[in-house]
Amino acid sequence: MRKTCLDCVYEIAKHDKRVFFLGSDLGIGTLQQFKAEIPDRYFMEGVSEANLIGMAAGLALEGKIVYANTIATFLTRRCFEQVALDLCLHNVKVRLIGNGGGLVYAPLGPTHLATEDIAIFRALPRMTILAPADAGEMRRMMPQTVDHPGPIYIRLAKGGDPIVTEPNVAFTIGKAYPMREGSDALIVTTGVMLKRGLDAAAQLSVKSIEAAVLHVPTIKPLDQAAFLELAARVPVVVTVEEHTINGGLGSAVAELLAEADFAGPKRLKRIGIPDVFPDKYGSQDSLLARYNITPEGICSAVEGLLSKKENDGTAQEFRHAAP
Repeated sequence: MRKTCLDCVYEIAKHDKRVFFLGSDLGIGTLQQFKAEIPDRYFMEGVSEANLIGMAAGLALEGKIVYANTIATFLTRRCFEQVALDLCLHNVKVRLIGNGGGLVYAPLGPTHLATEDIAIFRALPRMTILAPADAGEMRRMMPQTVDHPGPIYIRLAKGGDPIVTEPNVAFTIGKAYPMREGSDALIVTTGVMLKRGLDAAAQLSVKSIEAAVLHVPTIKPLDQAAFLELAARVPVVVTVEEHTINGGLGSAVAELLAEADFAGPKRLKRIGIPDVFPDKYGSQDSLLARYNITPEGICSAVEGLLSKKENDGTAQEFRHAAP
């Protein structure tokens, strides 16, 4: 996914002289073709991420479109004030490409795990947050970032993730995508969690539980209409994210549910990283399993919520009343 994203930046820059690339202490092979062919629009600064944001803001204020790339934790935790004041306050066209969203850098421990990056940037006015599910969706998404107003945060996964999105579905910033129909539950995912959500829905179907799946590649602004339309048809909602349960996709969905005028109650379960610093080293998959962010964990959450509905006598009522 990362290679696809940066390749797209190079392709866009070849045809648009407004486009600049800024990196922060990245590997020597990063976008070498861009550097060789368009050296006057390629910059690699040292380990000073706040300075990177200042450089990007200055270029953007002069009418340039800047793609700035480094590790996600450094773009979010370390540069928060610069992003807030230099980018969001001035509403400039800087696209922050964050390597390793979530638990990607599991071997490096909590200093490098971007587990609250979405929450940090959700709090900022004018910030758009994108988390595609696979390289195919990334390829369709990147051209839409060029002229989008204001700053964008692009959350990159590890790479090599299976292609699960439809190649013939056009990408629109701000739109969520129903990936599966179902009237018993709604599974809401973002980024690479889509694959786990689809796998869980398939496992539930074997048990005669039909779960709809909604993919949310744009976390901010959230596609409220798409979510509310699907949520109205089911008794329970489960959100899945490679992020802390505080302030991310699950929190955004909880806020919507709290203010929605549904005919009856809904049950919600947020699946993600609990309110902790991950305390183990290992692989991305091993940490996801540690926090039960798996198809089996999703199935268990759906079944648990449905069981509670059955016990309080409202599940059947909802299924009959659903439009």
